[in-house]
Amino acid sequence: MLTPNWSLIVVSPEKPPSHKSPLKVSEEIVSIEEVAVVEDYPPDGGLRAWLVVFGVAIGMGAMIGIVTSWGTWQAYYEEDALRTKSSSEIAWIGSVQSAMSYAPGLLVGRLFDMGYFRLPVLASSVLFVACMFLTAECTQYWQFLLCQGFGIGITSGVFFNIGSMVLTHWFKKRLGLALAIAYSGISVFGCIFPIIMKTLLQYIGFKWTMRILGFISLGLLVATNMTAAGRLPGTRDLGPLFNLSEFKKPVYSFYVAALVFNNLALTNASTYITLSAVDAGVDVGFSYDLVAIINAVSALGQLVGGMLADRYDPIDVLISTLLAAVLNFAWPFATRVATLAVSAVLIGLSTGGVWASMVQPFERMGRLADVGLRIGMGFTLVTVGVVAGSPISGAIFDATGSYKNVGYYSGSALVLSAALMVVARHFLNKYDRARKHRDGRGRSRLEPALA
Repeated sequence: MLTPNWSLIVVSPEKPPSHKSPLKVSEEIVSIEEVAVVEDYPPDGGLRAWLVVFGVAIGMGAMIGIVTSWGTWQAYYEEDALRTKSSSEIAWIGSVQSAMSYAPGLLVGRLFDMGYFRLPVLASSVLFVACMFLTAECTQYWQFLLCQGFGIGITSGVFFNIGSMVLTHWFKKRLGLALAIAYSGISVFGCIFPIIMKTLLQYIGFKWTMRILGFISLGLLVATNMTAAGRLPGTRDLGPLFNLSEFKKPVYSFYVAALVFNNLALTNASTYITLSAVDAGVDVGFSYDLVAIINAVSALGQLVGGMLADRYDPIDVLISTLLAAVLNFAWPFATRVATLAVSAVLIGLSTGGVWASMVQPFERMGRLADVGLRIGMGFTLVTVGVVAGSPISGAIFDATGSYKNVGYYSGSALVLSAALMVVARHFLNKYDRARKHRDGRGRSRLEPALA
């Protein structure tokens, strides 16, 4: 940071140094200092910042915890509510729901960069709870697709995007830990919701199960709206909604492509492991618990991944967790309780590490004022991978009747994603070196004022 004891000396071969009054020079120095603080120095802690993390965490749990529990709904719909539909058709509901969690990123990023936070959070909270109650009344496939796929998906997507973005304004050096704690809310409630659903379905049926889940989400979202808040005022001079110039940066293009292939496969194991366990003759109760195990363990994966991403390069953490693609090759061969439990634990650790680390690289690719744009564009394109992943897996299973082929497809997609991450890391390191060199040249022009 600049201090009042520094003066700014502009060196140019074309123009002589400008002669300004000491007052004007002092005002410029203060202005530069204020911009530097806003751009480069989030609080990185404090009660207010951690309250924001708490609010985002329970909001993520209330909304995305429902989305990540889709494997439980997939199994129930195939066995009961939508048993006349194919596995691939039912998977489209969950796939659309997951894809819509990323799809609003472009619009949400623009609103966030303009300084809007509380209004999108409140609107998404109200509409999410409404869609939960509407899903309880669904009886036809198109109704489930509309209310659960699009309704719950889009509303949860608004919060997922803006909740991820707001933490970049409050944290920098500890951003990985903040994101890990926030996303751990997904894991905790992604563990609780399947257990609640499995238990309530046996006693009160589908309608009241969904209503009770809706009331739980309502209580959590009230707390979220009371604690989460933005920090920067935003700007209205943002340029085009979709800024193609970002894709001229190789690091951005390769990183987004890696995330697209990642999301073609990342959640396939958690979606189909319950069904594979039931088909293998494993106890139905334990089979439903596998999704809860994955979500619970992913909280540990998020915390470890987030702390490692703060200490080391976050893309290195992503590469190491994505190399766990071997799990996707292996889980279809698990047919006993012990092997299925081990598979669920390892899947949870690897997916948690990915979720905790995927936002940080966006923050490093440009100005903090534009971080909403970069995350929003990236997440919107990730929608392609999310929306296609589960239906492709469902189509493969419907055509071959083998979960092993689903695992081969998912593992291959994750290997390709890891390879693209390696390329993205190379370009990100080059970008960091160039930025440090540029910043160093800028600092060399700041010399102490002569007494």
